[in-house]
Amino acid sequence: MCGLLAGALWGMVFIVPELLGAFSPLEMAVGRYVAYGAFAFGLLLPRLKTLFATLVPTDYTALLRHAMAGNIVYYMLLALGVKYAGVAPTSLIIGMLPVLVTLLGCKDHGAVPLRRLALPLLLVGAGIACINIDTFAHAGPARGAGSIALGVLAASGALLCWSWYALDNARYLKRNPQFSSAQWSALYGLATGVIALLIGLAAWLFGAAWTPSPSRDWSLFWTCNLVIALGASVIGNQLWNVASRRVPVTLSGQLILFETLFALLYGFLYRGQGPRPLELAAIALLVAGVAWAVRAHAGPPDDLSPEAHDAHLGEGDGVAGAAHRHQA
Repeated sequence: MCGLLAGALWGMVFIVPELLGAFSPLEMAVGRYVAYGAFAFGLLLPRLKTLFATLVPTDYTALLRHAMAGNIVYYMLLALGVKYAGVAPTSLIIGMLPVLVTLLGCKDHGAVPLRRLALPLLLVGAGIACINIDTFAHAGPARGAGSIALGVLAASGALLCWSWYALDNARYLKRNPQFSSAQWSALYGLATGVIALLIGLAAWLFGAAWTPSPSRDWSLFWTCNLVIALGASVIGNQLWNVASRRVPVTLSGQLILFETLFALLYGFLYRGQGPRPLELAAIALLVAGVAWAVRAHAGPPDDLSPEAHDAHLGEGDGVAGAAHRHQA
């Protein structure tokens, strides 16, 4: 449920670049994450001094790399993808996260053998193929092949950024149970806000952003950024941290697909029309693949006997072990 709700909130970020077409991806990323940092600072303020006293250098390093890969660079690439390729292609390319995260996390504790996930992942791959065929087939005069190729490349870069972040964040949370999901999300937001503010100031000094223009609606800009900062970043990230601690990495990878499905829903509503046949096929294949992968996590690994499975459940401690005992 936490993964589903996080996906519903994250899906909103695919629509904002359509609404803020007059602004650059850099401006959108800075606006969103400065707002996120302000919310995080307000949440942390009563216990900021105590919490900072518990941080060690490795925590600061983790916050820095997560802020860049999971937030700022990811969102800039996502906005570029939406601008040049559209909402549906970008969301469905990023929908390959379940495939990539599952493959990267296949050796983690709680992962099931890849042979049990081969067919589900094949369905997901087929869904991604459908959406790419549909995208280039309906390029139209507004978006030429070159523009779409740039958008696909940007969306692929966003996919790589967030796949690495999802895996590294899940592992870090499980290794550091001293941080609650709310604390880590707030620290993560504060770090992102500070970095975004520095990037925004540098862009302003060099004239790369914040240029005045009558076509730029700044009230809409800040309204959109405040909404997604609170909904997608503050609340969505906290829900995702809760989910990351309670399921194996290979399963959390599948749950990311809820973001894709909600992004598609919002995109169709914004466009005022339903999915085309290949888009519908892509959605069906993705849903089937994820549902199958979730089911694959419900039982013991194929290569373990019942006795070995009992021993396997007893391995580890903390959240990972509790998740396995809960499944049993």
